[in-house]
Amino acid sequence: MKDPSNIIFDEVSEGLIVVDPNGVIKCYNRMAKEIFGIIYNQGIGHSAGSIVENDIVIIADTMLGEDDGGLTLEDLKNIGVSSQKLKQGDAFVSIGIMGDKSYNGVIECTSSRESTLYLENIYSKNKLTAAIDFCNRVAIISINDIKYTLNYTKSIGHMVVLCGNTGKVKFYQARGYTSRRDDIKKLLNGTIFASKGDYNYTIDVVGHSIFDVHPKETNINIVDFVEAANGKYISYTNQVKDINGRSTRCSLVQLKDDNKIIGALLKVQDITELENIIKERDYAIASLNDAENKLKDYDEFGRIIGQSDSIKAVRKLARKASEIDSTVLLLGDSGTGKGLVAECIHKGSRRTNKPFIYVNCASIPKELIESELFGYEGGAFTGSKKEGKKGLFEVAHEGTIFLDEIGDIPLYMQAKLLHVLQSKRFNRVGGTHYIEVDVKIIAATNKDLDIAVNQGEFRRDLYYRINVFPIFIPPLRLRKEDIYTLIMYLTPKICKRAGCEEKRISAGVIKKMLMYDWPGNVREVENVLERAINVSDEHTIFTKDISIITSAKGSESCSFGYSLKGAIEIAERKAIENALKITAGDKTEAMRILNISKSGFYEKLKRYNLQNKIND
Repeated sequence: MKDPSNIIFDEVSEGLIVVDPNGVIKCYNRMAKEIFGIIYNQGIGHSAGSIVENDIVIIADTMLGEDDGGLTLEDLKNIGVSSQKLKQGDAFVSIGIMGDKSYNGVIECTSSRESTLYLENIYSKNKLTAAIDFCNRVAIISINDIKYTLNYTKSIGHMVVLCGNTGKVKFYQARGYTSRRDDIKKLLNGTIFASKGDYNYTIDVVGHSIFDVHPKETNINIVDFVEAANGKYISYTNQVKDINGRSTRCSLVQLKDDNKIIGALLKVQDITELENIIKERDYAIASLNDAENKLKDYDEFGRIIGQSDSIKAVRKLARKASEIDSTVLLLGDSGTGKGLVAECIHKGSRRTNKPFIYVNCASIPKELIESELFGYEGGAFTGSKKEGKKGLFEVAHEGTIFLDEIGDIPLYMQAKLLHVLQSKRFNRVGGTHYIEVDVKIIAATNKDLDIAVNQGEFRRDLYYRINVFPIFIPPLRLRKEDIYTLIMYLTPKICKRAGCEEKRISAGVIKKMLMYDWPGNVREVENVLERAINVSDEHTIFTKDISIITSAKGSESCSFGYSLKGAIEIAERKAIENALKITAGDKTEAMRILNISKSGFYEKLKRYNLQNKIND
């Protein structure tokens, strides 16, 4: 009859093993038997037996001689497998037949631990495969569509055996094979293998020596266990050990009776599920971080406000521009947000943690622009600093330099700028040696550079050099559907900046703002809203607070009259639309009718968002 105390111990969720000073097992509960593989009730069952002649043997071994019972090349000859390439310590997969003296078995081996080792063959009408996935640390043996897998930490010897007469599985390797004496070497040399599943029987190890159940080379130190039971002070708590492919937490304590040591207790807790939970948590955290990074990325380019097709195209192009190091040219009227787009491109790029240098080329005096951009050596000219000065290109090294209003750079400087763009090196004023820089260049202008080139105000070669990746930012009058979105986005920000309670915008104000042409673009919208928020004493902004004037006909105007540039752009857009309509979208014929260059034609198509009207 079974000891009642052992019945109670069998209900404990931790593995418990107790030995006396002689190493004799006094308690070995069910969970300990499962963890150490003495019993195995998972998966397809099979009865005990041995490998006999004509049985088909499939092996996936991650390291010849390790965790396979000390397997050797000589042992593999028992199943007709031989290889001059295979050495001790190599990984291999093989398929052979017990007793095959002709060495017709097949084998693949490797000394590296990269990618996947794979072998496939047909035996007795069965498709057999053996594979080792070194990246995911798993050995997989497949019989037709049924897989037998074993995960491993350091190494593993996996084996499946088919009956030579019936072709059915008679044995498969599972966790705990070392404790069950089921390692490959023993089985290839005639040892009886243990049963599994429904055929498994309860093994009573109580009363046996611990060394009969666990060899001394097991992954817990059995010698320490017995020595602790015999009086030597050895103790540890919650040491993490890998046992039969399971992560466990082990504790060893001495057992005493009236201060006399009477044995030792080994407590083993299976923490595989805990590790899985931790892995899931880590995966969730990684996914969250990835989502946050994507959200940051979205927020960055989301600063380019608007839902019109044209502004969506700007966001898409800006994102693409952030991924490359080519020169970017931003085109558009003053106030459309070219500076904001430049910042987004920089912050979305690999250079985000490096300098972003803004240069307003129109605001620098012509006689100082060279020294500002490229610096000077000490004593280069009257009034220069004795130690010299770095130029803005040097300051921007490894980052981004934004050349706003590049169309206003004087002609004499355009040649030097072209050289810098091409070679990424320059001389300081008064210097003789070259300074090399790694910078991303973003240029911007509100001028029509095609006209400037034709009038001799801008170098053609420099124009081609900066026009590598153009992005046209359309004015508000061409994307009025974005005005409401801008109002809703800017109002709370302005209120916060003004230190006042957030104010609402009345329907009348929105209607009035939608009727206006906004020659000053986004900058003007922000200025009008800021003035209204500051002058209004109420919680809602009404039309009386908005300082814009609309014409009686409902067309947009301002106090100083309709913009000449706006009228020209409207006429240009209409002319291009008519030309495309007349030519049924034939771009070459449309260019001929309009008497316009190819580059100018395509630039205006982008500017007015007319690309979809072309039939290529």
